[in-house]
Amino acid sequence: MANLKGHVFLTGFMGVGKSSTSKALSRMLGVSEKDTDVMIVEKEGCAIAKIFEKKGEEYFRSLETGILDDIKKLRPCVISCGGGLVLREENVKKMKESGKIVLLSATPETIYSHVKDSQSRPLLNGNMNIPYIKKLMSQRMPKYIAAADVIIETDGFNPKEVADKIVDTYLKYILK
Repeated sequence: MANLKGHVFLTGFMGVGKSSTSKALSRMLGVSEKDTDVMIVEKEGCAIAKIFEKKGEEYFRSLETGILDDIKKLRPCVISCGGGLVLREENVKKMKESGKIVLLSATPETIYSHVKDSQSRPLLNGNMNIPYIKKLMSQRMPKYIAAADVIIETDGFNPKEVADKIVDTYLKYILK
């Protein structure tokens, strides 16, 4: 069991592999794993797509900010973050106060291959195509890069290999 200095936040665009990598990384380090989207669904009692539909994106983004307060109270663990979590400066500040931010990166083509059959991506509804993904990624990339303590490319790697890369690259920053 690893003795983490703080949380390890996995960020990046939807479909980059944050959830599967966080599971692999948490197993590898022997720590618990949380997913901000799952935490929000549990707290609200309904799917993210429904939250977007009924209350809007701004309401959902506020829920994300609140979840970071809940996470701050937990023992250091691996956190899989929703793709838009770093869009608010306030969220980035909260994350940096309680851990390190790892940006997982992939090409729009890889992202598309991971999300093309998903019905649970509200921002891609009606726009499930590579050009739209590329456009949205380019809008978000400056925020992702500004927030990141380290960037890990995921193209061509499975979740365990990505977790290995995180440990190899980043271990000295995350362990006591």
